[in-house]
Amino acid sequence: MDSNSTAKSLVVYFSMPETTEPENMSREEELSTVVIDGEVLGNTQYVAYIIAENTGADIFRIEPVTPYPLDHSELENIAQKEQSGNFRPEIAGTVEDIDQYDAIFFGFPNWYYDMPMIMYSFLDQYDLTGKTVLPFVTSGGSGFSDAIGTIKDMEPDADVVTDGLSISRNVVQDSEPDIIEWLTEKGFIQ
Repeated sequence: MDSNSTAKSLVVYFSMPETTEPENMSREEELSTVVIDGEVLGNTQYVAYIIAENTGADIFRIEPVTPYPLDHSELENIAQKEQSGNFRPEIAGTVEDIDQYDAIFFGFPNWYYDMPMIMYSFLDQYDLTGKTVLPFVTSGGSGFSDAIGTIKDMEPDADVVTDGLSISRNVVQDSEPDIIEWLTEKGFIQ
């Protein structure tokens, strides 16, 4: 992407930290979060913040109208039911004037070798024709699975970057240099 002063970027992400309490976290909670200055952030949320901070992009957090439970096994059950039923959770809030953005950073955790179904809801709701879409994912080792292909299929008239940013949940806390390197390679940081 050529950087110019009129180009605008938006970071769109979904993140599901399973707790907001930094003390006495379960193993599942620790794996899905980063604690920065005592604040609990979801892994994908942390990556989204680093991208926005380093590019000056606007930011939009995808949140469901019906909040997901914080309990890990309940969340897993819902996520698997949504996936098997091809369910599209309703998104709370909207992106104001998506047409103003040239680049969309599109971030999510890998849930069961796919994007969370609410990411499909977003792609159904917004037309990203003519935009550069830069996927980023946090995962336990599955990376993007087939998500980049899915994004390309759902947004055939967008320029979907195929070498998106994949961050392992084991190194999220230390991933800022990798994020900055990727943003530099993509022309968002000089």
